[in-house]
Amino acid sequence: MNRSRRHLLTAIGAGAVGLAGAAAAQEAVAPPPDPTAPEDATKVLGGAGGPTAERAAWESPSLTPGKVTGPSYSPLQDFVGTITPTDLQFQRHHGGIAIIDPSRYQLLVHGRVRDPLTLSLADLKRFPPTTRVHFLECAGNGRNGYRDPKPDTTVQIIDGLTANLEWTGVLLKTVLAEVGVQPDARWLVAEGGDASVLARSIPIEKALDDAMLVYAANGEPLRPAYGYPVRLLVPGWEANLNIKWLRRLELTDVALQAKDETAKYADALPGDRVRQFSFVMDAKSTLTSPTFPTRLTGPGWWPITGLAWSGRGRIARVDVSTDGGATWTEAELQGEPLPKAHVRFRHAWNWDGGPAVLMSRATDETGYVQPTVQAFRAARGLGADYHFNAIRAWRVHPDGAVTFVPPAELT
Repeated sequence: MNRSRRHLLTAIGAGAVGLAGAAAAQEAVAPPPDPTAPEDATKVLGGAGGPTAERAAWESPSLTPGKVTGPSYSPLQDFVGTITPTDLQFQRHHGGIAIIDPSRYQLLVHGRVRDPLTLSLADLKRFPPTTRVHFLECAGNGRNGYRDPKPDTTVQIIDGLTANLEWTGVLLKTVLAEVGVQPDARWLVAEGGDASVLARSIPIEKALDDAMLVYAANGEPLRPAYGYPVRLLVPGWEANLNIKWLRRLELTDVALQAKDETAKYADALPGDRVRQFSFVMDAKSTLTSPTFPTRLTGPGWWPITGLAWSGRGRIARVDVSTDGGATWTEAELQGEPLPKAHVRFRHAWNWDGGPAVLMSRATDETGYVQPTVQAFRAARGLGADYHFNAIRAWRVHPDGAVTFVPPAELT
């Protein structure tokens, strides 16, 4: 038997064994050793720099396992400040991550326009660039804290489908000025170039306001998981509208009524009604610490911190309660809030060692106040879990353990 055939048969056999015992083999893998450091780093020559800078061996934040179709959640509990690390931005895919050659990339802009255009990536980069900080949030963010959550649910699983990045690209209205929007154009249909060919309808008013054609985030080209080489950014509106791998923009007089704006991303309301085109992400806040599985080590001063944001503009204030909403105290906002962006808040809490229930409540510059669970359910009923922005709660037990409080216990 020649070496090539023997190698092939061996590989096939190994593959069969692997399929049969993958789980056992996975469990048998030894965990990595604990990281070590020299006793005195000044006495040891440091390592050489590499093509990219790695995180410290003691720091290992990660997304939840990714999926071809489905979400992976950002580790909000591991972040400081407001900018989401690029590689830890949440992901939500409908047909896997598209791989597109930037040299062959084209964006068609057509429909009810004077002069249809096909633009390359180089063409887009010739337009005046704009850089802005905005959040993205999946319309389904928070549903894991609404649909039968358990006390041991983490903030990553509850609210980890949001991210806040510095985006660079071209204002969409600049490109639309080039093609000449006709007076009867009322909607813009955006279509992606992935396997799902995801398409959404956007009112022309938003397209001509602050929407962007983005080709970079956090100072580098978009990564493939986030729409490389070009995606649409619709600040403050549900992430499903922010089409990745953007390949087509069509100006129309009516909405497309696509699958993802009828069968999905529409809210079933009481009285056999449906709320469609619920674009704006309402004001929301979420605690990131202390949350499960944190354990406070004893009474004393502890920082309560989290993130707040609103699709309507800036966050005006965030209040924190340590007694389940009976009383509220205004938290400190870290830095000047930006429109349609995350802001971090902080409150110093002197824990007396007794039971406590921690909450946060955001108010935006329009006066909109993050609702209680009771108010949310009264308005939306039990059938809608998109745009779930009701106040979340975390219980601190006398032994210092922190667990999530299911909404059913707040009614």
